[in-house]
Amino acid sequence: MGVCFLSTVPSTIQLSRPLQPHRDAAAAPTTGYRLPRFVSGAVRCKAEQQDADIGRMSRRDIVKLAGAALGIGLVRSSGSMVETASAADLIQLRQRSEFQSSIKATLSVALKANPELVPSVLTLALNDALTYDKATKSGGPNGSIRFSSEISRPENKGLSAALSFLEEAKKEIDSYSKGGPISFSDLIQFAAQSAVKATFLNSAIRKCGGNEEKGILLYTAYGSSGQWGLFDKQFGRSDTEGPDPEGRIPQWDKASVQEMKDKFSSVGFGPRQLAVMSAFLGPDQNATEALLAADPDVLPWVQKYQRSRETVSQTDYEVDLITTLTKLSSFGQKINYEAYTYPVQKVDLRKLKL
Repeated sequence: MGVCFLSTVPSTIQLSRPLQPHRDAAAAPTTGYRLPRFVSGAVRCKAEQQDADIGRMSRRDIVKLAGAALGIGLVRSSGSMVETASAADLIQLRQRSEFQSSIKATLSVALKANPELVPSVLTLALNDALTYDKATKSGGPNGSIRFSSEISRPENKGLSAALSFLEEAKKEIDSYSKGGPISFSDLIQFAAQSAVKATFLNSAIRKCGGNEEKGILLYTAYGSSGQWGLFDKQFGRSDTEGPDPEGRIPQWDKASVQEMKDKFSSVGFGPRQLAVMSAFLGPDQNATEALLAADPDVLPWVQKYQRSRETVSQTDYEVDLITTLTKLSSFGQKINYEAYTYPVQKVDLRKLKL
């Protein structure tokens, strides 16, 4: 977006008369052609001298010179086209931004009313995304977990309530969408973002003795909201038409740390990402971290994030979690950056009564 590609270039150029040099020497194209000398604004050359100069030029020189002139003409003539394209892009960006803000508001209100679902929403997003297979470039955050045959698998036990919760939120979101229904793949990942933000905000409120106003101020001043830029740009995922293959997600409550490490490793993650995603691996984060701490590779990262959460800003923990979730939510996805945009109704100025 924001880039205009011009392909309407003539395939052949015919020269019916000798080339006339530009009178602005500074603007003359750089070619092998020796332009006539300029004195006091007048060109000191005769017709026969021009013919001789043209005669000494190769076909390549002529094409270079004509091409440069043509290029300058195209750039000058395409100014209005570029302006039109840029204006259209800005309209689409605004449409997507406004729709995204409305989605976040809807999800934030819904999660605030159902805080007990936050852990399940996080695991739902993790399990939908970790079906990604690097070898076949299949799976990933594609909304496949919405199918009954997938949500009913053992690794997704207890996540049906979170899915039903998001299905209700989707109805509300679709009711005000002007650019078509939101995909489940986008909905699930943005719900995870809202859940993460909710936990960050609740942590700030606790550090302020339960004072919500001071907690919001603390999170606004020291939180890591600015780290969400790349995540927000990944808006326009497409839903798959069927469930992803079985056997790609461990049962987190029964898996060993090694099995967890192996799964994370298969998608390019390591002990660091496993530790920072502890809240996504089950409803009891403390129990999950206690299990992860038994592994010498994961232990240093568990301790690092536990220390970070004890600080006022918990910057290290927040930034690493946002970075990991952003990467997780993009596995195997081709983002449609025109998704949710819609034609703007044209106004007939002749019908306006001023």
